[in-house]
Amino acid sequence: MGPSLNHIVISSDEPEKPAENITYMDASLYKAAAIGKIEEFNNYQGPELESLKTPNHDNVLHVNLSTPERIWQRTRLDFVLKILVKCPSLLLQTNAKGQTPLHVATRYGDSTIVRLLILFCARVIDKDLEKLGMDQLYAVREMIRHTDQESNTALHIATRYGHVEVVQALLEHEDPDFAYFANINHETPLYLAARRGSRRLLSILLDKSKSTAHGGPHGRTALHATAMVRDPRVTRIILEKKGNLTKETDENGHTPLHYAAHLGHDAVVEELLKWDISVAYIGDKKWGMTSLLMAARQGFFGTVRKILSYCPDCCERVDKRGWNLLHFVAFRDLPNGLRFLLKDDDATTEYGSVRNLRDWKDASGITPQQVFYACQYDKEEKKEQIVKLLKEIVNEEVAEKPVCPIGLPNISADINLEKTRDAHLVVAALIVTVTFAAAITVPGGFKSEEGSDQGTPYLIHEVAFRTFVVTNALAFSLSLSTLFIHFGMLLPLFPKSLGSITSKMFIADVILGPALVAMGIAFSTATYVALKPSLGLATTAVCISPAIIFYFLFCSKFMPVYIINHNYF
Repeated sequence: MGPSLNHIVISSDEPEKPAENITYMDASLYKAAAIGKIEEFNNYQGPELESLKTPNHDNVLHVNLSTPERIWQRTRLDFVLKILVKCPSLLLQTNAKGQTPLHVATRYGDSTIVRLLILFCARVIDKDLEKLGMDQLYAVREMIRHTDQESNTALHIATRYGHVEVVQALLEHEDPDFAYFANINHETPLYLAARRGSRRLLSILLDKSKSTAHGGPHGRTALHATAMVRDPRVTRIILEKKGNLTKETDENGHTPLHYAAHLGHDAVVEELLKWDISVAYIGDKKWGMTSLLMAARQGFFGTVRKILSYCPDCCERVDKRGWNLLHFVAFRDLPNGLRFLLKDDDATTEYGSVRNLRDWKDASGITPQQVFYACQYDKEEKKEQIVKLLKEIVNEEVAEKPVCPIGLPNISADINLEKTRDAHLVVAALIVTVTFAAAITVPGGFKSEEGSDQGTPYLIHEVAFRTFVVTNALAFSLSLSTLFIHFGMLLPLFPKSLGSITSKMFIADVILGPALVAMGIAFSTATYVALKPSLGLATTAVCISPAIIFYFLFCSKFMPVYIINHNYF
């Protein structure tokens, strides 16, 4: 192994100072370094400039190059060049993060300064380099490859921030056969460029380098990274140079196609399948999930159709639980998904054996239909077991992206629903009883004289009485309908999806509310008719019920706010 950067000694007429000899910049010197005011450093010689540092051990060049562009580029170039002439060793000094001025210039995308630093390094290196077996190009490459505390070279930083011109400047002096290593986060420059989705950066890196490393964190490759950015053209660039990466898996056994399917990147899925269709049959490490199953699990039925159009028979692959495509389609309950599950139209026959999956059982004997009914209805016999499986699915993730949220059936809620159902039955039965009795014993009684009017209510021509009869009948009918619904006597009139306890509760709530209002109106009008001879008393009795109802409505809306504002709790 050749000499490292630490062996490179920049020419200087002054003796080298110990590393611990540090003089912290005062405010005036710091500002002068930041804005490139060279006059403030005229009285400083090489060793003095070398010892000037910030608490972060940034030297004068670090400070200037990390300052936002508030000065003319020409002024900055002039400052950097004059400072380097005064103290060439600043070029290789590192701060507390192990970064040289080249790292800083690269971070902020200043390609002109990057070229200046490289040129200066090539021209002013010490003649003793020849004795160490190094030439100028070797010294430049050592500076370019120097790593900070996170093992980032200048090229890592340039690709991370997408500075195309800086990458070009760095690679002009690099060995095409040199394979850039990964940083402390296991990221190579090619992976960082792919993760940004930069087509220009990828093209430059792949054209300039013959052996570009492609690794990323968690065992990923650059192709995994492109699958995460949605751009199929970026994926195509990697495939054309490194097409063998399609079957490479991360630490969880996920291929790039798994990533694209899980994220719903249809165009990337198509690009990967065009290149290598066999990757659609690969299962991951934990559950043996194929990309098709992952797309269905997410509810991305457009992606499902895309994969099936390239390889229809991959729908026969199941995961380690024995779940097939339709098991995952079932709990998503989307129109496009249910078409696979419930219909025999042209859309399903297009995908061959998908229809044959409806009755397939998993390792626990659960079919797709049972998964669907467990999510829709309350009496599915394997509901608890299915809910447990769905909870496992919800807790999974791919490419650090969790499974899309799903509405899990709530088993514990069934007990509360049953209690509410019982309350509905009691209320409905009471209303039916009261209204039935009121209909028989109408206010004012019946005519007993013989004739055509025998048995007719005395007050039949009163408007209030007629209102009582109508509202009383309405309350009776609505309450009776609630009883019929809870006992299942009206289910043939409704779709099957309204057969669950939850659906019955919703319908009962809708019906019982008007029934209670109708009963209140019937009581008020009956009272008014009976007390009509005493108009004041009748009016008071009629107004009591609506007044109390409006009072409680007012309290339910404004009382909680009042209580909170006055700190009663």
